[in-house]
Amino acid sequence: MSRITLIGGLHAVQSALRYDPTRVTEIWLDRRRRDARLQKLRRQVAELHCKVHEADARTLDDKLPGANHQGVVLAWQGQAPRGDVELADHLDGLGHPPLLLVLDQVQDPHNLGACLRTADAAGVDAVITPRDRAVGLTPVVHRVAAGAAEIVPLFQVTNLARCLRDLRDRGIWLFGLAEEGATTFHGADLTGAVAVVMGAEGKGLRRLTREHCDTLVAIPMAGRVESLNVSVATGVVLFEAVRQRQAFAWPSG
Repeated sequence: MSRITLIGGLHAVQSALRYDPTRVTEIWLDRRRRDARLQKLRRQVAELHCKVHEADARTLDDKLPGANHQGVVLAWQGQAPRGDVELADHLDGLGHPPLLLVLDQVQDPHNLGACLRTADAAGVDAVITPRDRAVGLTPVVHRVAAGAAEIVPLFQVTNLARCLRDLRDRGIWLFGLAEEGATTFHGADLTGAVAVVMGAEGKGLRRLTREHCDTLVAIPMAGRVESLNVSVATGVVLFEAVRQRQAFAWPSG
């Protein structure tokens, strides 16, 4: 039976809803509060088909003794949302050079779902997204990912630029995909500790994200289309990494 975790506080609850609303089983709201933030939250949870309880302050205090619940407590089924601390622990526990996928503000759930499915097929150790202005594990993501959303570790970090700096400090090389890349992705050495950094739909990598990458690489385009869909481009680069890493680990002959 899945573990139930209680999450309290407006920011933590909103983060949980962005991360994976399908895991919410119940929510308790302070019946006395009718401010804009709680009303917005009421509208959000009304669409989740979970149990919603209008409760008094004492009930909320009993749910999370000593916590500043700010008038809201949420029951979460399964593993709690993963962020910066969990990412660091996850990387510390890996016994091999990691292959990571970083998605910079991807907002289309179909794209995130497809990226997760590809990441699972490519053996990616973690997918990293910013907490804000990026889609979480919505029902559409789960459907498109075809099971990968439950398998691939997804981490939503508070500050993507700071996270990229931390990855570099760990010796992980950051390859950002951009049209103006100095080399093609075929010419990049993807055999070691690597993070492939992909930009959002239409906009590509943000300036600050580009600046934190060690190298910008490009996918050569032979036709009239200027760029590929982010999920397609992700598959192209990740499976080049798979090819290189397999050749490096198990040389032929």
